[in-house]
Amino acid sequence: MLEIGSVIDGKYKILDEIGKGGMSVVYQAKNERANKHWAIKEIRKDGVQDYEVVRQNLIAETDMLKKLNHPNLPSIVDVIDRDGAFLIVMDYIEGKPLSKILEMGGAQPQEDVIEWAKQLCDVLGYLHSRKPAIIYRDMKPSNVMLKPDGNVMLIDFGTAREFKSTSVEDTKCLGTVGYAAPEQFGGHGQTDARTDIYCLGATMYHLVTGHNPAIYPYEMYPIRQWNPTLSSGLEEIILKCTQKNPNERYQNCAELLYALDHFELLDKEYKREQNLKWRIFCSSVIATIVMGIGAIGFSIGASVQVSNTYQGYINKAKSETVLEKRIDNCKNAIAIAPKKYEAYETLLKTYYEYDKDSFENADSVFSFKEEYTPFQTITSQYLNSNDSSYNTEEFADKIYLRVGEALFFMCDNDTQGKNSSMSWLEKAEKYCSKNNKPYAELLYSIAKYYKDSKEASSGVSATGFISDIDYIDYWLKLNDIEKYARNFMDSNDNILLMLDTCKLCISEINVNVARFKKGVSIEQMDEFIQRINNDISAMEQLLAERVKVKSDYYKKLHDLKNNLNKAKDAVKREYGNGS
Repeated sequence: MLEIGSVIDGKYKILDEIGKGGMSVVYQAKNERANKHWAIKEIRKDGVQDYEVVRQNLIAETDMLKKLNHPNLPSIVDVIDRDGAFLIVMDYIEGKPLSKILEMGGAQPQEDVIEWAKQLCDVLGYLHSRKPAIIYRDMKPSNVMLKPDGNVMLIDFGTAREFKSTSVEDTKCLGTVGYAAPEQFGGHGQTDARTDIYCLGATMYHLVTGHNPAIYPYEMYPIRQWNPTLSSGLEEIILKCTQKNPNERYQNCAELLYALDHFELLDKEYKREQNLKWRIFCSSVIATIVMGIGAIGFSIGASVQVSNTYQGYINKAKSETVLEKRIDNCKNAIAIAPKKYEAYETLLKTYYEYDKDSFENADSVFSFKEEYTPFQTITSQYLNSNDSSYNTEEFADKIYLRVGEALFFMCDNDTQGKNSSMSWLEKAEKYCSKNNKPYAELLYSIAKYYKDSKEASSGVSATGFISDIDYIDYWLKLNDIEKYARNFMDSNDNILLMLDTCKLCISEINVNVARFKKGVSIEQMDEFIQRINNDISAMEQLLAERVKVKSDYYKKLHDLKNNLNKAKDAVKREYGNGS
């Protein structure tokens, strides 16, 4: 075992033992030079059988983790393979495992369990989307850390594996009895994404009931058998997750996440209320029939009522691969319930990067002429009305901010797009939730500066005076949006926002370098340009790691490099370091 106070590899000082498992010990350590805390997992040669096999598994585990980048996953920073022990240095996660939370407080509030499950669903979906897919296989409360901010982290990848489409079944039976799916024990095919969905369902069961499925008789009963006040919708979700036949479970994390987001709609109370409304409807129709309407008319009307509901149109829109039909289904849903945001959200996602691979000609561009105009036509009669009931956090977060963001970054006409984004972003900054408000305010202020600077370049600002534009504040806002985009790319492995942000920053340096010079030093300018250069390198690295990349990504990067060189030349000329 490592000694408390000892220094490993010349830089990691061991502070305390914070965990112990069957074959490993975890320590809290500190890199005193960097003043940063880390967790060090030690697996000793003399503590396990078949150490070399374990060592090879650990190397595979760390190699896998090094490629991952998700806010709910720890990062591996160092691996030390030395005589007698194998050490893994990773992020130190402050908090407690959910198993300890269960020990201390028993069954957890279902609202908390649902929120944790949604985060875990997101991280599992990320793992399953890797090429090849990574199947975690050991979801359970002890492998989930709850941080002080309420978010969770998924730890311990000792049983994870890369999915092999050529395999018939797994060669090893791994997982924890009670939480593990039947296929993890051999003879039922190989594990896949649906295996993780089973394990997550078993974990939710334990958290919300306090009853451990890993204890004999290893059964999971309907959760309302333990607590009748629990949601029947959540009960239905957990039952579906934990079906023995993988084909009867949710087939991917997107399906499960959608169900968790709408668990109230599955509640029996909700269904009872809808059934009552349906019976009332049927009674009135029957009465009308008695008064003379033919049975054929009733049959057709009832059929339409069942299939052409709001959710029916949404589901058809999401599954539709023909663009025009998808739009029509969204329009029909909006006509039925204009104050629900989901149809607008589905329509918006049709137009830009969320569904960039769904349609043959999609290119991650929010085309002002061909795409924004029909979106505006469909939404203007509702969202642009004076009806304040649309001004909710949900609409602001999911519609106002996202439309403004799409127009701001992805419109094929920069000036027209940013000008049009302002009305959406103004509503977003007023009504967004606390988490999104700073971002909405930042985009809105940059859009205003952008508009004024373009008009200033023509000799007149929006207010009539070029001097009214605070170019130093504009400079600071551009720095802020670059930092936001970089953090977003680091957290989500997504370069779209970074590409368009770099394009904006480079363009504004080229156009406004003389104005920025009045309050920005050459050192500050050089540092900003170097950050953008580093961003471009990071994007190139991400693209190099992907199996399939659209050619327009490379074209955008090529254009960015050329424009960055022009910006460097402009800075040299303006600051006196060039011709």
